[in-house]
Amino acid sequence: MTNELATLTTDFLPAIEAEMRSVLRAESDADPFYGMIHYHMGWADEGLRPAGGNSGKRIRPILCLLACAAADGAWPQALPAAAAVEIVHNFSLVHDDIEDNSPTRRGRPTVWTLWGQPQAINTGDAMFALAHLALGRLADRGVAPAIVVRALRRFDETCVALTCGQYTDMSFETRAEVAVDEYVAMITGKTAVLVALAAELGALVAGADEGRVAHFANFGLNLGLAFQAQDDLLGIWGDEQLLGKSVSTDITTRKKTLPVLYALARSAPLRDLYAGTEADAAFVGRVVPLLEAAGARDYTAERAAYYTNEALSSLALAQPEGPAAAALLQLTDMLLRRDY
Repeated sequence: MTNELATLTTDFLPAIEAEMRSVLRAESDADPFYGMIHYHMGWADEGLRPAGGNSGKRIRPILCLLACAAADGAWPQALPAAAAVEIVHNFSLVHDDIEDNSPTRRGRPTVWTLWGQPQAINTGDAMFALAHLALGRLADRGVAPAIVVRALRRFDETCVALTCGQYTDMSFETRAEVAVDEYVAMITGKTAVLVALAAELGALVAGADEGRVAHFANFGLNLGLAFQAQDDLLGIWGDEQLLGKSVSTDITTRKKTLPVLYALARSAPLRDLYAGTEADAAFVGRVVPLLEAAGARDYTAERAAYYTNEALSSLALAQPEGPAAAALLQLTDMLLRRDY
């Protein structure tokens, strides 16, 4: 991170963590129910003892506070919204790990791997409810009741879209063909709408007018699409040590990501390989060159750049102010260039 983003993040992150820890009762005595939540959040080890694990990038809550500050608001007032967005994001990860049968996340065993699927479902359900309670704390920060109600409504609408996106993603697993446009619609729901909500809530809490709030939301939406396109690249061509997970999983599970779908539409040899049942290292070794020969890597990078440019156009229309304006530009650049 550089300049304004680094400076503001230094202030934001401890405040975000404190807000989430308050909502998720991180300072209470060890309780197995909340302990599983703390484990997933990176605050506890497998024995539910306090620990400093990998807590994720916290991109969404940082974006929420940056949008608030850039819309001439007082960013501490938006902390409940920032916490709510990050908690509901982590709820989705707990359930996604079950649905995807993922044994690890952030280099550690997933919640369901350690405590079983039923308890992991309970953990996710609790986080979903706690995210709503977190957002309700906007009223304690002096946010007008009408804005709190609107924020809660937009939060629920986004959660429906998020769940629909996950449903669509899973439905792709049983389909022989999926168009790139269908995939983009899916990631809009599964990934981008929550990033859009983060920016939208920040601007909303700041008291921005309707048009400005919409521009911030559209900035977040396109940023989320760019983020997912970059994720799809890293899911095949990333560094496993940096990612904390295998880069072969997307291929061995035949996950329909943007580069794979693009290549499948253009490579008969790749379609033949995917029609089989192979799922070993040799299979991955044959698939990757075919993806590259079809231009899938370059295409996905181009789409990430396109969505980034769309995000920047929306951000310019939002007319961000102060150091947070520069920080938003730096965040956008960082997300496109990231390698984990």
